[in-house]
Amino acid sequence: MATSKQVQAAKRNVKKAQKAARKQRTIAHMPKSTRSALGKQAAAVAQRKRRGGSSPKTRQELYEEAKRRDIPGRSKMGRAELARALGEK
Repeated sequence: MATSKQVQAAKRNVKKAQKAARKQRTIAHMPKSTRSALGKQAAAVAQRKRRGGSSPKTRQELYEEAKRRDIPGRSKMGRAELARALGEK
């Protein structure tokens, strides 16, 4: 499970990416630290998919599963809350 510092960094990177998307900036024009953090997150997901691992899942993957199971309040839940609601570790 990610530490609180890692969670904060991930949230900060997502906010930066969303802000850049609103400005129609590409990833190439983002700060180097944001680019590398986004790249590391994507690499971790890709590696897990290559190895066929099922955990830990991203928030988006957990949300899709919660949507399939029709769990109420899923849109306001974070990654950890979705994992608990789905019975994941």
